[in-house]
Amino acid sequence: MDVLRETLRALLSHWRQHPVQFFSVLTGLWLATSLLTGVQALNSQARESYARASQLIGGEPQASLSAPNGATFSQGVFVDLRRAGWPVSPVLQARLQLKGHEDLRLQLMGIEPLSLPSGSALAGQHLDMAQMVDFVGPPGRTWIAPSTLQALGLREGAQPQSLNGQTLPPLRSQVDMAPGVLLVDIGVAQQVLGLPAQVSRLLLPRDFAATEPQLPAELAGQLQLKRSGEENNLARLTESFHLNLDALGFLSFVVGLFIVHAAIGLALEQRRGLFRTLRACGVSVRRLIFCLSLELGGLALLGGMAGVVSGYLLASLLLPDVAASLRGLYGAEVAGQLSLSPLWWFSGLGLSLLGALLAGANSLLRAAQLPLLALANPQAWHQAHARWLLRQAWVAAVAAVIGLIALLWGDSLASGFVLMAALLIGAALSLPVLLDAVLNRLVRRSRSVLGQWFLADCRQQLPALSLALMALLLALAANIGAGSMTAGFRQTFSDWLEQRLTAELYVNPQNPAQATELQQWLPEQHLGAVLPSWQVAVSLQGWPADLYGVIDHPTYREHWPLLEALGEHPWDQWVAHDTVMLSEQLARRLKLRLGDHLSIPTPQGAWSPQLIGIYADYGNPKGHLLVNAEHLLRHWPQLTPSRFNLRIDPAQIPALLTALQTRFALDDSRIVDQARLKGWSTQVFERTFSATAALNSLTLGVAGVALFISLLTQSQSRLGQLAPLWALGVTRRQLMLLNLGQTWLLALLTLVVALPLGLALAWCLDTVINVQAFGWRLPLRVFPLQLVELMGLAMLATLLASAWPLFKLYRTQPADLLRSFAHED
Repeated sequence: MDVLRETLRALLSHWRQHPVQFFSVLTGLWLATSLLTGVQALNSQARESYARASQLIGGEPQASLSAPNGATFSQGVFVDLRRAGWPVSPVLQARLQLKGHEDLRLQLMGIEPLSLPSGSALAGQHLDMAQMVDFVGPPGRTWIAPSTLQALGLREGAQPQSLNGQTLPPLRSQVDMAPGVLLVDIGVAQQVLGLPAQVSRLLLPRDFAATEPQLPAELAGQLQLKRSGEENNLARLTESFHLNLDALGFLSFVVGLFIVHAAIGLALEQRRGLFRTLRACGVSVRRLIFCLSLELGGLALLGGMAGVVSGYLLASLLLPDVAASLRGLYGAEVAGQLSLSPLWWFSGLGLSLLGALLAGANSLLRAAQLPLLALANPQAWHQAHARWLLRQAWVAAVAAVIGLIALLWGDSLASGFVLMAALLIGAALSLPVLLDAVLNRLVRRSRSVLGQWFLADCRQQLPALSLALMALLLALAANIGAGSMTAGFRQTFSDWLEQRLTAELYVNPQNPAQATELQQWLPEQHLGAVLPSWQVAVSLQGWPADLYGVIDHPTYREHWPLLEALGEHPWDQWVAHDTVMLSEQLARRLKLRLGDHLSIPTPQGAWSPQLIGIYADYGNPKGHLLVNAEHLLRHWPQLTPSRFNLRIDPAQIPALLTALQTRFALDDSRIVDQARLKGWSTQVFERTFSATAALNSLTLGVAGVALFISLLTQSQSRLGQLAPLWALGVTRRQLMLLNLGQTWLLALLTLVVALPLGLALAWCLDTVINVQAFGWRLPLRVFPLQLVELMGLAMLATLLASAWPLFKLYRTQPADLLRSFAHED
């Protein structure tokens, strides 16, 4: 134990003498752990919210009966089915706005707890009779999640009012409530929402739904049965979104580990003499490696604790944008505050320990394999580095082969990420090899003595700077790739919105009766065009989709661009024949091609129209189908329009809005103008990529820190190479400029490699990852100005990273330079 303690003391004394290296290791572990745990926290919070939403009633997703177009229907259907022996339970759910909180998106859900399936739980609770009476009896209760209660700025017992002046029962906080949902008795919900005797769906026990019950003939076309789990597809739909965040977090984790790897490698190299002394004093290789491992574990725990705390703060900052993205893209409500289990905190420390092990394993292995007499021999370490470069080249070649295999034969999101990982790993590992070869070639062509020294010394710095340059390469490539993809998507999305959103006004009726009345009233208002659309929710091979029926009108022919079409006149075929057009993502998911027949479930049986067109539908996680309204109504004759797209002179809009609100009592959420819809869509897009942009910026910042730490830690050891030049008459100012030129040369060569790598990464994101994750393919767009800005930013980051080491060199005293000659080996 004495030998172990003294060995640890000797090893730890190095960090007291080199505090910069100590903080570089801690910084690397802190940044790596912080970024990855922050992403994990965001994803964990979102998935917990999905789970609470799916388990709000019954403890698990329930089977249900609902109208094909998702509209409300008469409560009398519930009464008729109960009398027919169906164990149904009514639910009414709709959007609600509270006075003073119009900016918060809330869902009011009304239930009838007495008729719920036996053993059902409400927000994780099994209610006894007293609790049921308290819930439904006057004044009743409004269950609310603690996070939603806090977001509203209210206390338990408060009774907020809706915009129509209706007062909710007293609020009661429930831990397992889904965020953004208010749960009340169905009678209260009908009154507050202004939907008397209406329900949204009827819940069924899973075992009863499994018996394939047949609806009464009079209800067969009005309701459709959704199996358990079909209603809640959030986890499946958002899987790609979270997987992309995981990939960014993992990339940041790897870049952060480069800092640790570089600092640990430099520390081990600087302690060669100490290792030789310890070995000569009788410390075995096994004990030395054990002590180094303990040292590394202690550093990992310190960095991990700081990283987990920072990750929590980072996730708190990014959560509002991520929640807004999930709400806008998928309609998923995520709690606005983090609520993480203790397992997440311990997993963060585990990630730090794993990262330290990965970052330090190579250095420990090199120290263990070198012979005793070679421990303090610099040439031995340089030869070891040369052998390591050769291994890197082989590993890079293997990564390239793996990437090629994933590209040619892969057909999944996992294979797409394998392709990206192989591309990034292969490029990063080959960077030092390429730089070494380029510098060696330049040295041979140089005729100036100082130029030869400049390039040779630059090459000699590669072992110490290679990891930082690899981190810079990955960060630049990620920024180029993600930036090109985001900017390209923004331009493509804007062009698509201009084409698709052509109607000046969109009106959504509250219920079927109102839809029928609007269908008769709107044509009498002398508008440019009234374009009703009918909607049916269907499930195709397990994927949720919306089937839309529209009338034949020039608006669709002129403003509904098709990516692929069968024949020269697809819209004429669409009108005359039994055909369908699909969104690009649904066609890819179902593996359909033009000319294929698609099977659509209907109350009368399967409907098999022919696929004649494929169109883009960016941002929609669900499938989208477009058919002629006449064909749709043959299978669902009782459907009423779910929306009216109005072509109208902008000068007529104020008068029409007044008439709609007066006659039909439609609020702002039911009437949307084109400008507001485009603005909302653009806002969702920007907030969707804000988290990606933030993580990309952090990754580039981490790479800059890696370069700064590498330059700073080796600045003192470089005096031995610079002292002979100073002795030959080169001034300290010239030495500083030479060092800056070397750093910029390496950074510029890294940029040259990063540009094609970033464009290749953008191609992977556009044509592989987006296709597999979201179903749509984006055109590859290159933005030269964006690349120039990023290159300038990278050179600025390089200058800032080298500023302090260069300033230290400029302030170096002649005595320090002379002293370096006294320590030559």
